[in-house]
Amino acid sequence: MSNHIFWVLDLDIKEGRLGDFRSLMGEMVEATQANEPGCLNYEWFISDDETKCSLYERYADSDALMTHMGNFGAHFADRFMACVDIKKFVVYGDPSEMAREALSTLGVVIMNPFGGYFR
Repeated sequence: MSNHIFWVLDLDIKEGRLGDFRSLMGEMVEATQANEPGCLNYEWFISDDETKCSLYERYADSDALMTHMGNFGAHFADRFMACVDIKKFVVYGDPSEMAREALSTLGVVIMNPFGGYFR
């Protein structure tokens, strides 16, 4: 097993907010790529009708996850939540107690390692 932590976040895009959301996504991708080397994957997917979005994010470890959460909270959270409704937020891995506490405020389900291997 690895120390990586990843999540899948399923969102509904609020009516009339797609343009704002698309612009915000560009800012967030650019900032995350430039400032968070511990973020290994940061991928956004949108439905054909552009009403749903899923994010796949993978972090090297809990410290990298906490860095991202701090940056998100400081720079993007209010605008992000004005554009979307969270439908499902599942975190995979073994986050630190600090990360678990921070994530718990978001209503996530944490799926702990159970078996398998990492290459």
